[in-house]
Amino acid sequence: MKICIFGAGAIGGYMGVKLAQAGADLSLVARGPHLAAMKEKGLTLIEEGETVTVPVTASDDPADLGEQDYIIVTLKAHSVPPVVDKMQPLIGENTTIVSGVNGVPWWYFHKLDGPLEGTRLASVDPGDAQWNGFGPDRVLGCVVYPAAEVVEPGTIKHIEGNRFSLGEPDGSKSERAMALSKALSAAGLKAPVRPRLRDEIWVKLWGNLSFNPISALTHATLDVLCTDPGTRAVAKGMMLEAQEIAEKLGVKFPIDVEKRIDGGAAVGAHRTSMLQDLDQGRPMEIDALVGSVQELGRVTETPTLTIDTVLALIRLRAKTAGLA
Repeated sequence: MKICIFGAGAIGGYMGVKLAQAGADLSLVARGPHLAAMKEKGLTLIEEGETVTVPVTASDDPADLGEQDYIIVTLKAHSVPPVVDKMQPLIGENTTIVSGVNGVPWWYFHKLDGPLEGTRLASVDPGDAQWNGFGPDRVLGCVVYPAAEVVEPGTIKHIEGNRFSLGEPDGSKSERAMALSKALSAAGLKAPVRPRLRDEIWVKLWGNLSFNPISALTHATLDVLCTDPGTRAVAKGMMLEAQEIAEKLGVKFPIDVEKRIDGGAAVGAHRTSMLQDLDQGRPMEIDALVGSVQELGRVTETPTLTIDTVLALIRLRAKTAGLA
């Protein structure tokens, strides 16, 4: 089984070290100083006070790596459409694309029972780049739960979590899903195959949709924005609008909004990924996390007044920061 991790940053690097330790036939696509460090010294993981370094096959040119059985995509959502053409040398007749990307996935309506089956989302797949370039039949969904960071080029620090939930768009427990689950489990990762992966997508998206832009706008950490009465109310408003959309699409939420926000507060003084991107001058995942939900509101004819307001503000914030 040949596995390529495309975008071997914090999460991809963490997964990569684990798979390499388990003896997987692994390759990584990365770039810049991070790639240079991996080529020179290997890829290092700091986890629970222990440090391990493994040699890896890595390149910035997919043509160097050949066709793969699985391509695990761990890029930021907005970074995927521009590299679809570049990824083609990795794709063979039986290649599976594992979409480990935040937000509403581009394949969301593929094999979703109902009148919206096959609907495409311009906010996360402009020009249908992934739909046409990968093909939705290749996709295997993945909800990423671990937290990690690149502390220096070639070195990943694991913070928490080791679960990567997998799911077919049609909810089946396919051979390809079970085979990847087995490989990830052998590497010490949790990789359940879920019949209702979209439910998990929405529970994670619930927080990302609201906490991320509010954090970037206010520079507040999770514990603050989830307990301040004003920002908590804004987050709740966004989440309730999202819940109405999701339930129209058949999603079932296992917890209520208040518990979800309390869960965010319990994380503590965490700076969201969007706030980190803003501070470091990197493009923020605005369309994948917020714009996509607005688009789904239009698709399902659901009002999104709070989401619309916050989306307008964070888009302008990105523009004034020179990130849009």
